[in-house]
Amino acid sequence: MSSNDELSCVYAALILQDDDVAITAEKIQTILKAANVEVEPYWPSLFSKALEGVDLKGLITNVGSGVGAAPAAAAPAAAAPAAGDAKKEDKKKEKEPESEEEDDDMGFGLFD
Repeated sequence: MSSNDELSCVYAALILQDDDVAITAEKIQTILKAANVEVEPYWPSLFSKALEGVDLKGLITNVGSGVGAAPAAAAPAAAAPAAGDAKKEDKKKEKEPESEEEDDDMGFGLFD
């Protein structure tokens, strides 16, 4: 669960990115002071280090592009083993009655 400190730093970083300004701890802290938001002192530096060298605009615009493709690609691969599993289950079902018959043939029964 996100804390208000984290959320405040995220919004400050997004504001800086929207204005094409480099995301630094000092600039995040400046935005937070202007908004009268107090956060723990380590949050701005943590966010600036985490976002250092990251293309934030590319990250934001590509959030939804990969999400839909991954399950669709995995579905055919998952369907093939499922068919094989169904055959194995059929064989298991066929074997189970045989084991019951063997017990009956030996004179062992539930109500004997």
